[in-house]
Amino acid sequence: METKRQERLEERFETEWKGRNAANCLWWDGSWWSWSRLNSLALHCEEKLKEAGFEKGQRIAFILPNSPIVIALSLACWKLGGAVAPVNSRSGHENLIETLRVLDPAALFVATGNELSGRVLEGMKFGTFSVSHEKLDQQFKCVKGIPENEDQAVIFSTSGTSGRPKAVPCTHTNILSNIDPIRKHVPGLLDRDSVILNVLPNFHSFGFNMSGMLALMSGCGQTLLPSFVPVEHTIDAIRSSGANCIIGVPTIMIFLLGALSKKGERLTGIKFVITGGDRLNVQMNLRSKEYLGTGILEGYGLTECSPVVAVGHSADDSRLGTVGQFFETYEVQIRDRDGRILDINDEGVLWVKGPSVVSGYFRDEVNTRERFVDGWFNTGDVVRVDRDGYVQIVDRATDIIIVSGFNVYPQEVENALCKHPAVQSAAVVGEKNSMTGEIVKAFVIVKEGKAATEKELVDYCKKNLAHYKVPRRIGFLEEFPVSAAGKILRRELRKIEIDK
Repeated sequence: METKRQERLEERFETEWKGRNAANCLWWDGSWWSWSRLNSLALHCEEKLKEAGFEKGQRIAFILPNSPIVIALSLACWKLGGAVAPVNSRSGHENLIETLRVLDPAALFVATGNELSGRVLEGMKFGTFSVSHEKLDQQFKCVKGIPENEDQAVIFSTSGTSGRPKAVPCTHTNILSNIDPIRKHVPGLLDRDSVILNVLPNFHSFGFNMSGMLALMSGCGQTLLPSFVPVEHTIDAIRSSGANCIIGVPTIMIFLLGALSKKGERLTGIKFVITGGDRLNVQMNLRSKEYLGTGILEGYGLTECSPVVAVGHSADDSRLGTVGQFFETYEVQIRDRDGRILDINDEGVLWVKGPSVVSGYFRDEVNTRERFVDGWFNTGDVVRVDRDGYVQIVDRATDIIIVSGFNVYPQEVENALCKHPAVQSAAVVGEKNSMTGEIVKAFVIVKEGKAATEKELVDYCKKNLAHYKVPRRIGFLEEFPVSAAGKILRRELRKIEIDK
């Protein structure tokens, strides 16, 4: 039996905008770009990639802020049968090198003026080339790497539990299978008059897939900004562009609502406010109604699911403290920590299966075996599902810390601290924070005869870790609290106050 050919992102893009050459596609730098203008830039990038020797199954990586060139390069790459890999510029030097080694790209593109421009990084065979927000600035040459399946569309990188980067390859089918259910699940979000705020960083799946691609592949307009700060600029852009659908993380909402409150201003015409990546402060929903005219839909997702797993249907039927209901495209199981299946309404670890779930990690059999079993993905999250299908995130099965929607693995921060010559051992936990959800808090044991200050260790971490992974507070202990089995009791560490 002949297998049905799967639709691709660049094909969906052309389908949704066919016959709408002059339609507003994206708002950028104070004015609207038509579909025709964006498509022309994508065609230009395609020709440049061809000339540079880019081939099917290869990847390009980029360290770029949200901008038209990111979208154009992505569309061009997909048309040539390749994949894109957005990389976090503030991930720390060692992590960046290891991430790029895993990705094995044909070329790395950075913003004009970036210190990496024109360099060949340590042990790498590819070049680093500069691009502006709206065009390719210089000639470049692609190198041949090991090709992969051309179904791969975007590869997102994140830290593994040991600190070694994990790469999550989302296929065209994965992404479209996550976008398509939204039209039914959240009625009105993807109407043609919708303008989605695209301000989350593109190296995160929530930003790339749910802010950028969601609009492009649904025929909606988007307000494209390189950064959320300064927040006043974002507010002006929302007003100027007519953005009426805000997608963000709780931290962004705190700053946005705080700025509006301080000025005593309100934004009108907002249809939807959707957050994910971290738990939402319930009080924020009331502030959103006051200053944005609508409540907040809290969602839940993971990069491995491309990324949305559950979200509310509307502000009217949302249940505070829950992340809405599962997409109908998922099969769902609740299991205990040993993997035994429980009743759907029992509290336990969430496992999911569906067309938007990736098949595993990029060139990483070890981590794939740990989290993927017979098509099922272990989210690592402990949930409770009520009789109406509303999902409450109870806790995480791991010790992961979530800072402003970004995952921080304690082991990675501990490894970085232990490389300092004065540190014998380190233990890292999360501490609740009203602005970021959690902050990183660390405890260290100093080597005999050595000394270190909190500032010294924080500065050391700043040189070796992404900014959101750097401990905000560091305490000094003579020993860690441990269980009878010798395991560090992180719950006890969380209780310890660090003197300011």
